[in-house]
Amino acid sequence: MRLRKVGGALVAAAALGATLQATQFKSIYRPPGTEATSFIGKKVAALVIADDDSLRMSAEEALVRVLIARGVQAVAAYRLIPREELRNKDQAKRWFEQAAVEGVVVLRPVRLEQKTTEYAPQWTSSYYSTLWGYYGYGWGAAWSPGYTTKETIVVVEAMVYGVARDSLLWAAVSETKNPKSMDAYMKALVADAVKEMRKAGLIAGGNK
Repeated sequence: MRLRKVGGALVAAAALGATLQATQFKSIYRPPGTEATSFIGKKVAALVIADDDSLRMSAEEALVRVLIARGVQAVAAYRLIPREELRNKDQAKRWFEQAAVEGVVVLRPVRLEQKTTEYAPQWTSSYYSTLWGYYGYGWGAAWSPGYTTKETIVVVEAMVYGVARDSLLWAAVSETKNPKSMDAYMKALVADAVKEMRKAGLIAGGNK
């Protein structure tokens, strides 16, 4: 899914007057047996997996800012890995190791859903047996012309990996309904994801 497509859908949702709802984490996973790990004071790469370069870079920078505020030495992946080598896992591994990165925080949009609900026209009245019985009542009949509502749902997965052992430390899937803009959406998502990482003890703040 292209992040650009998601952005266009968000603009459309805003134009339709959809109601913004906060990000919800539908599932959170901590691999059993995983050692307690904290990246406070350590170097961590912020990686957003998306096709649109400008959105990917801005989202990585947003993630970096929030992580730095939580005591992590965060750096955007695009600053470490040349664009032409970004999709090559062996080259990416080499760049991360060369930069002495100890962890990687990943965000990846995985699904965009646009749900349309149609409400059929409704017309209710009675007293049809006589003209004047109907006439008096007819003016008070309730009629709905019918309408549709649209809802945009964006699903994003978030992971934290330890580089030294090449291991998953934490993962979550978020769902956000009707974001008003890509910029606001990414900022809110980054902040909410980092809050969950904080609860897991991966960054400053413990489990509060």
